[in-house]
Amino acid sequence: MRVRARDATALAAGSAVSGALAYVFFALVTRALGAEAAAPVSVLWTYWSFAAAALTFPVQHWIVRTVTARGGEAPVRTALPRVSVVVLVVSGAVGTVSWLLRDPLFHRNDLWFPLLVAGVTMGSAWVGVLRGVLTARQRFHAVSWALISENLLRCLAAAALMVAGVKAALGYGISLLAGQMVGLLWPSSLRLGREGSRADDGASWGRFIGGAAGGQLVAQMVLTGGPVVLALSGGSPAEVTALFAGLALFRAPYTLALGVVGQATGKLTSLVVQGRFDVLVKVRRSVVVLTVLGAGAAAVLGGLAGPYLVRAVFGADVVLSADVALMIAVGSALALGNLAMSVLVMAHDRVGGMAVAWVVAAAVGGVVLALAGGSAAQATSWAFVVAEAAAFVALCLREILAREPATAAAPRRDPVGKSS
Repeated sequence: MRVRARDATALAAGSAVSGALAYVFFALVTRALGAEAAAPVSVLWTYWSFAAAALTFPVQHWIVRTVTARGGEAPVRTALPRVSVVVLVVSGAVGTVSWLLRDPLFHRNDLWFPLLVAGVTMGSAWVGVLRGVLTARQRFHAVSWALISENLLRCLAAAALMVAGVKAALGYGISLLAGQMVGLLWPSSLRLGREGSRADDGASWGRFIGGAAGGQLVAQMVLTGGPVVLALSGGSPAEVTALFAGLALFRAPYTLALGVVGQATGKLTSLVVQGRFDVLVKVRRSVVVLTVLGAGAAAVLGGLAGPYLVRAVFGADVVLSADVALMIAVGSALALGNLAMSVLVMAHDRVGGMAVAWVVAAAVGGVVLALAGGSAAQATSWAFVVAEAAAFVALCLREILAREPATAAAPRRDPVGKSS
């Protein structure tokens, strides 16, 4: 238990330091270039957050679950070339789209930033492989250092450009991509073993990654898209900035949890493989209870202290009303519960409905946005809370309906130790 606690602490610390370094990197960019010239890097940064949700997270958890359920790395080794082909196709597609939209997106007429978009897409998948393999091998301290090293490389590259007096946005865009070269520090992550059952690996990887990618992409849009929705709804620049600040503050626990849940996927998958569904039911009930209690505590904290915390962290001119602070605090707590419930669903290998659950939740949030009264900031905040709550209900139902998956049985071995 002490070892597990140390591993979880290391992962949480790595996630926290990585998140802080991410803000340091962006601060370096804006100080070096100025707000206007840094706009292309801001767009690339935003895309990177979506690529991480759509590729890094699903690939990492697919590897962890597959290695745990199949008893080794052989199915990952077999499927990885096909996964790579899909990633290359997706990278080419998003790169092409960003080239067609290069002027409104980047205010440039060259090919460089669309190429960076394609590179960030491929790099996000590579980072997912790195984290997934290290987590599956239970090298949790290495995962923590990988989390830190990714953004540390970006900061070092940006700092070097600043010292050299570079004023080109392209250089800082390349610095963002450079962070994904962190995989070079752990080349062993690409040397996969041959142990484990290969049954069903021809189809399961596409279903798992596709379902998790769709769900996490929409979840990321719901979690971070509030300022954009508010701007399109007529919110003032001050309101947009305040909402952005509040969301950034209250999703700090979510950011920390992202670094830890890979370990949880392996543990929960082991319970599924062992048929310990009674324990899994208790885990689900605990997640529900903790999420409800957490949402209640977040409501109190957000409503009473939220406006003061936002001003203390982001400056006296960033003003967030108490009711909006309350709602985004509750929504952020529900988002943390959704993350935990998503891990449970993935452990059961029932990811097919994740994307549907999130699309429905987003649609419900859209209806609330259209019908809610009050200011644009209040309507946007209500839509955020309702969307997160709808997703939590849908994911709970998905997990409740989970049955023993086809991969639940541990791989059998013959007398000479080979997988049968």
